[in-house]
Amino acid sequence: MGAGVRRDGNGEGRPAEVGVRDSGESATDEEFLALERELTVFLRRARASSGEMARDVHPDLEPAAYGLLVCLEEGGRQRATDLAGYIGVGKATMSRQLRALETLGFVAREPDPADGRAWLIHLTDEGSDRLRTVRDARRARYVRKLAAWNRTEVAELARLLHQLNEVAGAEY
Repeated sequence: MGAGVRRDGNGEGRPAEVGVRDSGESATDEEFLALERELTVFLRRARASSGEMARDVHPDLEPAAYGLLVCLEEGGRQRATDLAGYIGVGKATMSRQLRALETLGFVAREPDPADGRAWLIHLTDEGSDRLRTVRDARRARYVRKLAAWNRTEVAELARLLHQLNEVAGAEY
């Protein structure tokens, strides 16, 4: 059982003592509490990073819209309703974000050949270029920050995060 980090009332971290538990915590609770703490820190940093990356793409880009660009880059042309479902927002929110991305010239719409009433959204060359530049810079930061890790550790982290995403995605 490894030592984690305990947070005091001010949110500051201090190493947890191995084998020491708060009253009422079982051995299993300790691992899941450590997981919760680390995921909370990770998610807080990810939200901040997403905002920074969105601003790097364009100063007027909302953080949530950055996720849309990534989704379009990875999945290709998609309907707005599918994007809304994937991101977890309503149609009105999705329409507003897509209009903003269209205004910036990062996405375009085209008729869906399978359904004349629907539209497919896709990245423009400008949107793709800007997103690629930001993602390349982010990957370079990962390489620098994880330089002391061996490739097997990086691959294992990616595998475990994928596994966690698969389990978490099944809940929604």
